[in-house]
Amino acid sequence: MHNLRFFLKVSNLSNLNKRIILLFIDAILLWLSFLISFFVYEEKLLGPQFKNFFQIIPFLYLVIFLINNLLGQYKNISRFFDNNMIYKNFLINFFGISSFYFFIYFSKLTKPPIAIVILIWMFFSTAIAFSRIFLKELIYKLKFKENEKKLKIAIYGAGSAGAQLLSSLSLNNTYKVVVIFDDDPNLSGRSLNGVDIKSPNDLKLFINDIDKIFLAIPSLGRQELRKIINKIQSEGIQVLQVPSIDDLILGKAKIDSLRPIMVEDLLGRNMVDLDNNLIGDKFKESNICVSGAGGSIGSELSRRILKFRPKNLILLDNSEPSLYKIEKEILMQNTSTKIKAILANVDNLKLLNKIFKEEKVDRIFHAAAYKHVPLVENNPVVGLYNNVISTRSVCEAAIQNNLKQVVLISSDKAVRPTNVMGASKRLSELIVQAYAERISCLKSSKNKTIFSMVRFGNVLNSSGSVVPLFNEQIKSGGPITLTHKNVERYFMTIPEASYLVIQASCLGKGGELFLLDMGQPVRIFSLAEQMIKLSGLTIKNKDNPDGDIEILSIGLRPGEKMYEELLIDAKSETTEHPLIFKANEKFIPYEEFMPKIEILNSYLENFDLESSLKLLKELVPTWEEKSNRNID
Repeated sequence: MHNLRFFLKVSNLSNLNKRIILLFIDAILLWLSFLISFFVYEEKLLGPQFKNFFQIIPFLYLVIFLINNLLGQYKNISRFFDNNMIYKNFLINFFGISSFYFFIYFSKLTKPPIAIVILIWMFFSTAIAFSRIFLKELIYKLKFKENEKKLKIAIYGAGSAGAQLLSSLSLNNTYKVVVIFDDDPNLSGRSLNGVDIKSPNDLKLFINDIDKIFLAIPSLGRQELRKIINKIQSEGIQVLQVPSIDDLILGKAKIDSLRPIMVEDLLGRNMVDLDNNLIGDKFKESNICVSGAGGSIGSELSRRILKFRPKNLILLDNSEPSLYKIEKEILMQNTSTKIKAILANVDNLKLLNKIFKEEKVDRIFHAAAYKHVPLVENNPVVGLYNNVISTRSVCEAAIQNNLKQVVLISSDKAVRPTNVMGASKRLSELIVQAYAERISCLKSSKNKTIFSMVRFGNVLNSSGSVVPLFNEQIKSGGPITLTHKNVERYFMTIPEASYLVIQASCLGKGGELFLLDMGQPVRIFSLAEQMIKLSGLTIKNKDNPDGDIEILSIGLRPGEKMYEELLIDAKSETTEHPLIFKANEKFIPYEEFMPKIEILNSYLENFDLESSLKLLKELVPTWEEKSNRNID
């Protein structure tokens, strides 16, 4: 302990005093290098000439010191000494010793053999490198010995990312790397910077020695990630991962910017590759509008559309904070596209006509809608008016201003809906289909607006989805509440859904309903279990009464389904994109359908709930009312 305190006092000296100590160490090393060089070269030189050669050491050191000091070598921080400093040290000493040799070569001083000079350079440079490495290790072994509560870490991945992470963590007083795991059998039994590399099959042997696992494979796909997480999740150890390759290359994050494994990392598929042949220049030089631009899907659509460099991007939303946030973000990223954020209720036809006309809008992605099932169920008039009438207004304004395309963002809840929100989305689809039929019946070729819809399931981390809710419940200590143990939902990441929506829009010719491949449905109870384990916590149940988080089933909410579907009665067909399908479902002709929408509009404006719901049931016969309301 006495030695530790002494060393800590020394390590806290001023920079000047630290440099003096280094100079003293280097002076001793130069003398030793000189002695060893003479001994190695030839013993007979340790005679009369030795004393003459020995007298030139102070002058040699003076030259080396001046050059090192001039080039900033004594300004380096010893505890960050690395390979680059070693190379620089060898080069600077070579320059210094060479300069001194040429100086004495043309002087009257006794000239040492060139071999002696080379040996002095090699021994001295090597000695300095070892002394700095020794000081670096000494600092960490003594100075950081005070922290006895270091987190014991295992690194998963012995590649370049793992090596960089290990090097970075060695400079950190918080972590101690115990072991490295890697799937490559050729690496098992070897070591990386002194840390043993083991097979993941040996994980159980280290359970009591590990607090967390750092996953250091930034190029890992989601399928491979799931396999690794499944291997270690049962042991109840929290896993953090390094940033993605893109973030590392772009400089958005450093190798030690670790983050928890998110559930979307496991549920989502690998990012969808854009089909550039499919999209082409359709968006370039276009004026594109996104309604609901501040929402989960609308904001991501705006980000993705921006990459295609449209001439103008118009952001519509009735939420001031959401609109401000996405406008600010996009303005920071954008270089050429003109951005305009407009506070607007999309159900206002006059305002939409004004916006479309003044901004010369070509295409609109209609993502504005109330999507939270229980809220819309409890506020049916407002929910219907916002979702249905806004779609009617968008379609009507599109025809009046001769837009090229209208794309409705729909939902799997529109299929045989059991709630008002789902019924409103199905009604919105019928409106788009009716307008598409109207266009096809027009003899005039003046207006050729393409109307299409894209229907998909839940998106991870969207507003009102279960993932943010579960995260909040886990942070607050639980319990996690879900409606039923057997409820299943389709899930897709927001970026993936947005990319597919953009690509589906390029396939539209008029009236199509595009369906996104959602993959396999996910059991919500399993999702809750996985999120608890990813947080490094345990599930509290009968088998484990001392667990951290309990999962409670509270019963299905009004209008909620056990399972979701993507089709009503049509059969899907393949398209040019493997993850996009299309269907042509039944619809009501425009001339028959739109007068009833006008009647619904009047009911909603007068807050006539009973009449509104009866007409809704007539227009959407597949709607199965599951609430306590009686509309018959």
